Amino acid sequence: MRRNFLLSFGLCLLITLVTSFPLQAQTDTSDTNSLSDNWNDFLHYTVLGRYDLAAGFAQKIIDSNPDPLQLLKLSENNPRGYAILVRVHASNPELAPLAAKILDIIEQGRYQRRTAADIITDEIKRLSSTVRGKYTAIERLRNSGEYAIPYMLDAMADESRREEFPNIASALPEIGRPAVRPLTASLEMENLAVKAEVIRALGKIGYSESLGYLKYIVENDKSEQLRELATESIRQIDAANGGKNAAQMFFQTAENYYYRTDSLMPVTEGNTANIWFWNEESGSLTREAVDKKYFPELMAMRTTEWTLRADKDFGQAISLWIASFFRIDSLHIPYPEYFGQGHADAMTYAVTAGPEYLHEALERAIKDNDKAVALGTVEALARNAGEKSLMYRYKTSQPLIDALSFNDREVKYTAAIAIALAEPSEKFPQSEYVINNLASAITAKPEENWPAEKADNFAIRAAQAMLKLAETRNKAVDVSNALDALVKTTADNRDEMKIVSCQILAYISSPDAQRAIAELALNENYSVEIRISGFESLSTSAKVNANQLLDGQIDKIYKIVESRDADEQLRSAAAGAFGSLNLPSRRVKDLILNQSKI
Repeated sequence: MRRNFLLSFGLCLLITLVTSFPLQAQTDTSDTNSLSDNWNDFLHYTVLGRYDLAAGFAQKIIDSNPDPLQLLKLSENNPRGYAILVRVHASNPELAPLAAKILDIIEQGRYQRRTAADIITDEIKRLSSTVRGKYTAIERLRNSGEYAIPYMLDAMADESRREEFPNIASALPEIGRPAVRPLTASLEMENLAVKAEVIRALGKIGYSESLGYLKYIVENDKSEQLRELATESIRQIDAANGGKNAAQMFFQTAENYYYRTDSLMPVTEGNTANIWFWNEESGSLTREAVDKKYFPELMAMRTTEWTLRADKDFGQAISLWIASFFRIDSLHIPYPEYFGQGHADAMTYAVTAGPEYLHEALERAIKDNDKAVALGTVEALARNAGEKSLMYRYKTSQPLIDALSFNDREVKYTAAIAIALAEPSEKFPQSEYVINNLASAITAKPEENWPAEKADNFAIRAAQAMLKLAETRNKAVDVSNALDALVKTTADNRDEMKIVSCQILAYISSPDAQRAIAELALNENYSVEIRISGFESLSTSAKVNANQLLDGQIDKIYKIVESRDADEQLRSAAAGAFGSLNLPSRRVKDLILNQSKI
């Protein structure tokens, strides 16, 4: 009985849910009727679990190239249906791609309605109608959010609409938080009357993002009235921190953007967000839609730029600007249009900035466990920093030394390469980390997250850095600790790695090192070029470390030297290595007598 009751109850509930979708308002056009039918049928079969049929109607909606405003209206008239669409997009693999396209169209409709100039201008005029009309207009302008602000400011600046000024000014703070970014951008205007109302509105809205801009007015504006208004607005927003200077306030906002504080994130379901600018020529606001993926970093960069305008010596702003830019570059998407053509990349600015700011950015990256920024700053340090700058101490830490133990091998390897190339002269506690990371880099094998191209690149760079340490007989970083890895690399499938590993081994005072070089030079499976390079390294090793070869290896080298069939250049290289071994004269006598015709 209980089971039958539950089944009956569930069936009734399903029927109720399916039939409860309200019919959409019909219009005179067949296109609208068809869109409404397809929308309802899509929801109907989705609820029934007939996803194959639901997918068909979803595709019909998409293929009909619907008016986004009409589809938006259908979704708003049926909020339960819209909720189903959102849920399907999140959890139904079969319908998710189609649902995503429908949601995009709905968002286009929402955007069109919010940004429609004729609607916004009509509502601004309605502000000066009846009391009821004003409240309705405020609500609709609030829906338009930041898009309403340019039109409102333009109307306030229009001398022919002077009688509307008080009503528009009183509505500015009613837009709320979305108005803050365009309003703060507009503070560069010259119109004192409108600027005063913008300052008042920012105080009433009450978001801390405005503080730096308001304080900048207090510190720099020529108008005493505006300075007093800005002071009062600061008091309304945050009286406790009103004593900070503009640079400090800007920098705090920049950090909040950098760390993606929720209150600063754009309120939009689309893929873009707006960055606002004041156009001096037109005397109006302009905006640029940018990818939401890097919107916070772009705003962090802009706010650090304001930090430096307020205080050119506020060095922390430079390091945060660089860190933000490295994050942007790591996304590998085009720069925003307002950057302009030929805008340099983050690495160019980082290398130019110098070690102090790079270490500061690196210290932040290590603390945040931010690979993109850590790798970017370490790469920049590797390009142009010397020993003193690399061993720079920021506060109580040495960021580049700390990077040697970062939890990402790209960062660790690059840090080790940077330090090795700087040729440190004094031993330091983490010096073993340098050679261990370099050794790990030259033996790392390609895998899913470590493709062959990347593995090759780091292997070659690490080997070249080790070679520099070896050639300069560096005492701070002991290359001999990489002996096993280097010996292993003499059998690497990459010819360049074979050659460089032998060149490094030549400076290591170990029988194993010299014998590994000889084995490569004697290996007939390798090309003549590889073997010649091996004999050249063997010659260097013999000069630096004397003979440490086995008798059998010496005999094989001698056979090449005396052979008339061996490649001439190979024979010459073998002879050079043989001579460098400084062996007893008997071998040379044998060589001379063996060629004698007497």
